[in-house]
Amino acid sequence: MQRPIGVTILAVFSGVLALLALIASLQWLGFLGWMSSAPPNIVTPNIWNFFIYALLVWVYVWLTQMLLQVDPAAWMFMMVITIFNLTLNFVSFLNGVPPELLAASTVINALILIYAVLPGTRKAFGQK
Repeated sequence: MQRPIGVTILAVFSGVLALLALIASLQWLGFLGWMSSAPPNIVTPNIWNFFIYALLVWVYVWLTQMLLQVDPAAWMFMMVITIFNLTLNFVSFLNGVPPELLAASTVINALILIYAVLPGTRKAFGQK
């Protein structure tokens, strides 16, 4: 099966989100605290947030593989994970994470959500 360009774009976005989740997970361990705009003594390591973002890395890598194979289940899985990540970003924002650290992930997830509901994208995955 030939992969449409829109599906490839979604796979690239998913790969970028995997990298962003990897950076966020390392920040929650305290390894990349220097990338934060917050003072160093405010960013404290949190193992629970590390595990959530590490799980997101694994999920986004898996989702990227499903998208590249044009798996019909990838569309629904992508929608669920994108909404979950937007919710996670909102909760992180409410917990005091600076908005500039969440901006890239939020914008890419919103673009994925908007692009995924377009009729051409749904048709590529066999959705009605």
